Amino acid sequence: MGLFGERTALLEKLTPADRRTLLALGSHRTYEPGEHLIDEGATSRFVIVILGGWCAVRRSTERGELILALRQTGELIGEMAALDGRARSATVSALGPVQTVVVPGDRFRYFMAARPYVTGLVMSQLIERLRSADDERRALASSTVLVRLAACLVELADRTGSRRAGGSVAIRLPLSQSELAAAVGATREAVAKALRLLRDEGLVSTAPKSIAISDLEPLRLLGGGTAP
Repeated sequence: MGLFGERTALLEKLTPADRRTLLALGSHRTYEPGEHLIDEGATSRFVIVILGGWCAVRRSTERGELILALRQTGELIGEMAALDGRARSATVSALGPVQTVVVPGDRFRYFMAARPYVTGLVMSQLIERLRSADDERRALASSTVLVRLAACLVELADRTGSRRAGGSVAIRLPLSQSELAAAVGATREAVAKALRLLRDEGLVSTAPKSIAISDLEPLRLLGGGTAP
């Protein structure tokens, strides 16, 4: 699976001076849980810098909604439309309260043009996301729902998990079963069945918008991954 971007967000890669300059180009805005930061098909050109919180990148399909990626503090969203002038390719919604800086597209392009190394960082980010999308397509074509779900849970645990007493790992993102289904390209019913199988094996425990993994390694093997 590949729901996440690079482990080091773009904002963290900027020099302190360039980070301050970029943030000064826009205006601060807070989004409420479920609120859309960007709408698929819109012709807006602004770029959003996430200062706090999590967002889901969603795409509508004939079979329902897919969650293409998750974005967190320090990452950019909306830069593709700012650079190529085309309509927004996906909807981005807040998973919880999200603090941002919204930068007009023309100001962002000027910021990049004046700093060639920033162009390199943005290109690297886009390449990483393209590779992630390729991995997603391969998984959808060749893996079962159970395997895709296991890989998704391991990735969520590795990137957002917190250790509990007894060694279990709690996933911090408040994802519903419907959102998990959208993240693995399956129906809610299929994901519920797969979760039930994992619960029966004692690998996970679930509550509304809460998942704890008792042992990551069997899930990692099931999902076809290796230790980070």
